[in-house]
Amino acid sequence: MEERIQKLISACGLASRRTAEEWITAGRVTVNGEKAHLGDRADLDRDRILVDGRPLEPGGGRTYLMLNKPRGCVATLSDEKGRRTVSDLVKRCGVRVWPVGRLDLDSEGLLILTDDGDLTHRLLHPSHEVEKEYLVWVTGNLNKALPILSGPMELDGEALSPARVRRGRDSGSVHQLSITIHQGKNRQVRRMCAQAGLEVLRLKRIREGTLFLDRSLKPGGWRSLTAEELLALTGSPGGG
Repeated sequence: MEERIQKLISACGLASRRTAEEWITAGRVTVNGEKAHLGDRADLDRDRILVDGRPLEPGGGRTYLMLNKPRGCVATLSDEKGRRTVSDLVKRCGVRVWPVGRLDLDSEGLLILTDDGDLTHRLLHPSHEVEKEYLVWVTGNLNKALPILSGPMELDGEALSPARVRRGRDSGSVHQLSITIHQGKNRQVRRMCAQAGLEVLRLKRIREGTLFLDRSLKPGGWRSLTAEELLALTGSPGGG
């Protein structure tokens, strides 16, 4: 995704946009070997941008991964019961990363792993209200359950932000739902469904904020986030 060069420099945490504009004017910034000019646009995934001869890097050298977490895998760095963890799946990335948020043992889908504490805080802190979308396969009385799921609900004595619920395809007695929430309480979607009288057969997270699960990733597969995904996810690759 092309952006103005001063925005990319600011997004990478090197300087404010105004300072970045001064650097461009002073000839300190090049794009693919050519001096940049105010108003020029570039794509961090495609173009080589140098500031004072040093490459402009999304995330400032930190690591950002998208994992398609499989069922039966624990979303922790270690497990006292010896079960397979998400850390085991991504150990070939070469750095220590941690999972951002929860996906319980029986759940699957999108999980972000990083070594960026600022991004972790941004995605998890309730004040940012980052949306999380799940596909949920359930059995039970949907006509009765849907108004409950979409209405005021409580967990652990705390009121939940209203969920957005859409009905998907039916296959016999199994119904597919899309449920979007803002909070991240332990087993929140499963517990919401239980309150509404539904039994969850399968639960898959497909979106977090602007980031969608890459459908080409098989369960257990992972890849690095692109610069475009980082910019869209946080407003800045550095998580600020």
